[in-house]
Amino acid sequence: MYSMTGFGRHMQDISGRQLTVELKSVNHRFLDINFRMPRSFAFLEDEMRKQIGRRISRGHIDVYISYKNLREDQKTVLVDRALVNGYMTALFEIAEMAGIDTPQVSVTDLAGLRDVMTVTEAEEDREALLSLVAETVDAALNALVEMRRSEGAEIKAELLRYMNQLEALADEIQARYPETVEEYRLRLKTRIEELIKNQVEEQRLLQEVAIMAERSAIDEELVRLRSHIAQLTAVLEEGEPIGRKIDFIVQELNREVNTISSKSQDTAITRLAVDAKSVIEKLREQVQNIE
Repeated sequence: MYSMTGFGRHMQDISGRQLTVELKSVNHRFLDINFRMPRSFAFLEDEMRKQIGRRISRGHIDVYISYKNLREDQKTVLVDRALVNGYMTALFEIAEMAGIDTPQVSVTDLAGLRDVMTVTEAEEDREALLSLVAETVDAALNALVEMRRSEGAEIKAELLRYMNQLEALADEIQARYPETVEEYRLRLKTRIEELIKNQVEEQRLLQEVAIMAERSAIDEELVRLRSHIAQLTAVLEEGEPIGRKIDFIVQELNREVNTISSKSQDTAITRLAVDAKSVIEKLREQVQNIE
């Protein structure tokens, strides 16, 4: 089981190309990927989306990419010869106007003049960049997935603890239920005796019996509650994204407990149902973190 929260980072330096990839993921209903990277990497975005999508199915993922190309063939310095000649001509004209025989001009002075030298960057080797990015993203994904797996194991342990609490509460409700049935029977008997004294029609009496019996019965809800607990335990062992499936089961758990609470007129069972709903709410909060 995997959490949707995690972080992965990897840096590679191959033949003067330095690439750092950071992946940060948080909860999200679907897979949502956001990139922050140099413009020159735009042509790689679709491939990176596919690469991440093959490893992760849910979560909002921020991808941060920084890149430096330190290769000697990456940058070229060009000298504008015509501009240099133009500057030299102008300097000699200035010297002549100022009465200076020979202007004192160094190479450094010339190089510092505007637009004499221009630095250009060579076009990136797309194949080399594609290979570098694929390797680095894969390594960062390994770190991210491992963190999500580790956190998922902690969440699983927490869910199992809550489910044990929920099953214990179901046991208490089950143990208390026969006592409430007996109490209902005595109250029903009293009610029947009152109706008989008032010479109530038999049909009316049967209706009263049916209504009270229906209101008090929670056998089916307890059976379904235990069934959902068993189903949730089994789902936790599945080797695939299970967040949505667990979320649905938790909703069903909540539905059964609500029904038990509304049908039971016993204070003890109502209290136990409130405790059960509190545990289910904790389950729900943890489920939001599961992929």
